[in-house]
Amino acid sequence: MKNLLSVIIPSYKDPFLHKTIDSIIKNFEGDFEIVVILDGYWTEFIDDPRLKIVHLGKNRGMRGAINAGVAVAKGDYLMRADEHCLFAKGFDTTILKDIKDNEIVTATRFFLDPKKWEVMDIKPVQHEKLVIQGEMKFAGQRWPSRDKKQKDVMISETMAMQGSCWFMKKSWWDKVIKRLETENYGPLYQDSHEMVFKTWKAGGRIMLNRNSWFAHKHRSFTRTHSNGTTENPSNNSFSWGNALKIWREYYENEIKPKQDKM
Repeated sequence: MKNLLSVIIPSYKDPFLHKTIDSIIKNFEGDFEIVVILDGYWTEFIDDPRLKIVHLGKNRGMRGAINAGVAVAKGDYLMRADEHCLFAKGFDTTILKDIKDNEIVTATRFFLDPKKWEVMDIKPVQHEKLVIQGEMKFAGQRWPSRDKKQKDVMISETMAMQGSCWFMKKSWWDKVIKRLETENYGPLYQDSHEMVFKTWKAGGRIMLNRNSWFAHKHRSFTRTHSNGTTENPSNNSFSWGNALKIWREYYENEIKPKQDKM
């Protein structure tokens, strides 16, 4: 099927997984499959031919679950979504019609109240700059000056993104990302930063498409997957420290100077 989109959803006991799947089915307008990776647990699903379930008998952590989902994906394009997201009507086709082969693309990010299943009255996140936070880790930071400068440009370059939702060509993953490295980063965090740095190294870009939006669960609500499990504890200090160690020199010499001029 031409231009098939594979939506990768790594999951660990999140009560909002099924609402996320429903939002995709109701709002997406192109050809898609939903690949849900159950990371060491089981739940029941609706009967839909577009739904593909990968059950991992043992918990691998979020990074390993994403890798497992991509491995079985049949799409020409990949979209990764957290298991607690709400999507705008036509979200998929809006993003895919403008994506380039060497880009990772995200969209305007609102905040979701998952219990009410509605967008919260909080200013959404658009452009983000990449910073070193507290000499501990890479982090995305709101970039109001970039928002203002690009206010009339609906698709523009950004320098950081939350890992909760992104698109890319499957061939870009195969050629450049290849897999999320658990040995260097641990089972969970810093996946978006690893992909961003690999993409820049290969001559690609990170883009914000403000023609559409998604809403991601607000941090005030309980987490499941990213808190780690007994089999794969979060080990966030390992993940943060290694990512900083691996990419800091490249960031300071190549990325920050470019970012400061944007």
